Amino acid sequence: MKPIIRTIAMVTLVCGVSVQATPLYTKCVVCHGAAGEKVALGKSMIIKDMSKADFIAAMQGYKDGSYGKEQKALMKAQVGALSNAQIEEIASFVTKK
Repeated sequence: MKPIIRTIAMVTLVCGVSVQATPLYTKCVVCHGAAGEKVALGKSMIIKDMSKADFIAAMQGYKDGSYGKEQKALMKAQVGALSNAQIEEIASFVTKK
């Protein structure tokens, strides 16, 4: 198992996730925080401050490779298998309403 995946799994198990969180957001918590309040790996935007439309556009951009900088490859791997409906569900949980 890759170290980053092992770390994410362990922190998620130890810390848990807010009961209000969508299960799809669970793997995001380690880097982005339980409510999207963290600057992930010291490089990302604070996703809870993004509009829902901007968040969805960013996730779609990570999927198709048209968005991102230093963490582009990491994020593409994280969101690559998500459907549009799943991205929408995560966006509804984590972004400004």
